[in-house]
Amino acid sequence: MNTQLKSELSSVIDIINEVSAQYGIDATELIKRIEHLDVSEIEANQQALFYSLNRIAIDEPNWTFLAAKLYLQDLYTKVAERRGYSHIQKYGDFFHLIQTLTDKGIYSSHLLKSYTQEEIKELEQEIVPERDHLFNFIGLFLLADRYLAKDHDKQLYELPQERFMIIAMSLMIQENREKRLDLVREVYWALSHLYMTVATPTLSNAGKSFGQLSSCFIDTVEDSLDGIYLNNWDIARLSKDGGGIGVYYGKVRALGSDIKKFKENSSGVVPWIRLINDTAVSVDQLGQRQGAIAVYLDLFHKDIMNGFLDLKTNNGDERRKAHDIFTGVTVPDLFMQKLEEVDEQGISIGDWHTFCPHQVKQIMGWRDEEGNPLGLEDFYDETDQKYFTEKYEEAVKHPMLPRKTYRAMDIMKRIMVAQLETGTPYMFYRDEVNRQNPNKHLKGKGRTSIYCSNLCTEIAQNMSPSQIMKEYINDEGHIVMVRKPGDFVVCNLSSIHLPNATKANVLERLISIQMRMLDNVIDLNTISVGQAQITNQKYRAVGLGTFGWHHLLATQGMDWESEEAVNYADELYESIAYYTIKSSMELAKEKGAYSHFEGSEWQTGEYFKRKGYESDRWQELLEGIQKWGVRNGWMMAVAPNSSTAKIGGSTDGIDPLFAVEYAEEKKNFKFKVTAPDLTHITYPFYRKVRHELDQVWSIRQNAARQRHIDQAISFNLYVRHDIKAKELLNLHLEAWKQKCKTTYYVRSTSQSEIKECQACHS
Repeated sequence: MNTQLKSELSSVIDIINEVSAQYGIDATELIKRIEHLDVSEIEANQQALFYSLNRIAIDEPNWTFLAAKLYLQDLYTKVAERRGYSHIQKYGDFFHLIQTLTDKGIYSSHLLKSYTQEEIKELEQEIVPERDHLFNFIGLFLLADRYLAKDHDKQLYELPQERFMIIAMSLMIQENREKRLDLVREVYWALSHLYMTVATPTLSNAGKSFGQLSSCFIDTVEDSLDGIYLNNWDIARLSKDGGGIGVYYGKVRALGSDIKKFKENSSGVVPWIRLINDTAVSVDQLGQRQGAIAVYLDLFHKDIMNGFLDLKTNNGDERRKAHDIFTGVTVPDLFMQKLEEVDEQGISIGDWHTFCPHQVKQIMGWRDEEGNPLGLEDFYDETDQKYFTEKYEEAVKHPMLPRKTYRAMDIMKRIMVAQLETGTPYMFYRDEVNRQNPNKHLKGKGRTSIYCSNLCTEIAQNMSPSQIMKEYINDEGHIVMVRKPGDFVVCNLSSIHLPNATKANVLERLISIQMRMLDNVIDLNTISVGQAQITNQKYRAVGLGTFGWHHLLATQGMDWESEEAVNYADELYESIAYYTIKSSMELAKEKGAYSHFEGSEWQTGEYFKRKGYESDRWQELLEGIQKWGVRNGWMMAVAPNSSTAKIGGSTDGIDPLFAVEYAEEKKNFKFKVTAPDLTHITYPFYRKVRHELDQVWSIRQNAARQRHIDQAISFNLYVRHDIKAKELLNLHLEAWKQKCKTTYYVRSTSQSEIKECQACHS
């Protein structure tokens, strides 16, 4: 065996000895195997790596860190060879990396234009290679496979700590130069310690010459041919850049409605949704995955039972299917109340009427202050007055208004059948969302501002359709289209690694820099759809979230099914809310409040009153807000966090664990995964997993945290495939009664793994 190979194998054995000592792993057999290898360096590493991956199991979970170290050694070797330095250094010249990838067109030229060589050299000294050892194997593999910068030939150039530093430099690039490097250091501190993650678009695209940084978008479709096709065009452009998209179709006329007074000409919403489906398939996300789009419809829309609820199911006419989009229903309180109306035998008797929104506007004559027609979708029930209920009952009593009438329970049965087969539709409780909206002042009391949520059900912001005002040929012979921009929702996401951040007791410091990062994304973004860019600047909405809830409970020694866990959710998320709102106020003091702060519930204090925030610290914060304002119109949203939670080495979002030990499988890998921080102490708190847990406890936990989240939460229900209809109904009723704003997938044990958009997985 030559001298170089002996040296390489020796370094592998040193890694194994180091990790073995740290985690108490018996690696004698593995070391013996490596000592007798007469193969190249990479083969030696690979054999050791494969051996390590095979040992990751419930009785030896810490082998994942040994596998990660071996994989890391392989990354160091390949990147060093490509960049021309010795792999023993681990990390090479940072300035040279930026120069190289800028010359190749991978990095944006703004980095070298904005930071001097001296500043970059200074930041290079902040990079701590040892923090690479915080990754377990799957986290490091996913980061390298999907997010570290590669050239156009897909050759890896960037290492983990360099990606974190590039993100930090990119997000702080416009900050005041006097404090900019300190802010970059703070961002790097937060990311490199795995105290937080940024959403997939930011993790992947920050510092690069392509792509955008925001996660998800929501559009409202106007009831016109122009509105429908322009929505599709906007969707295509956003999907190309990697965005996940929610679309509200509740204003589009139903099947059989009139067009230009010609009776029964409308084909309804289904054909248009099929068009969106084709766009999702055709315009993929940066060549990595097909577009991800969710379409929402109101339960009082006439097409709800005329194809919408069957769009993804496997039976029925395939010409009226859209298998590649996701569906959501917007649910008024009145519908849920109708489900509880029963006769003496306990049989549901509540009737539910559905209408065409176009006919409602034609016949009912409701109008806003500017004379624009209003539909049922434009009202919601407040606590002190049932605006929607009053309008709905007025519509029901109108003798000239066409409708289709069903038992409410029959509609709910169709919803639940679809959920057990496909996981969707999502549930969006429209009255509760609008009641809790801190920016409802822009439309007036009882007037709907938020019509639906996004692809992952955690975003709830003001919405309105864009319109074409005119189209003409100018003096230069160019065709000019003038569009009046609506509120096209944008969400910018980032999430706290709950176990790491709470263990280190850094929540206040962390959230302060996290909110600055999120706020800066708004100014750095270049969104291809103009009205989205305008809305982003108008409200400056962000979504600070969390992941690792089950991991946190296990390390804290709390059972999922316990009052202790519910109370802990309430206390922890109140603290997160306090630090988040305080950070936004401090940003407003420094940079100014968002443009529609005046009259909002942040400004009046109604938001705090409704939440019951009466302690001295909250009252002091309110006084500061009324003086300085807040920087962001919406601040908190808890996303699914699947991929980035794995990078952080924790559990997904607020979800319970899938299994204590399982095989993680994607198109390019399959290997074993165990619960994080699995020991004889934490095992009892992991033992009951997703489909074994009583979902009522999950709902109660979610309701406790929802009280403190100004937007919404990606909250899944996990049920067995043989669940009785009444049991699933009771879960939906419980979620509604507990004032959850949305529910995400209903995941049953009979469903294959549901594909999700990774855009929101912050």
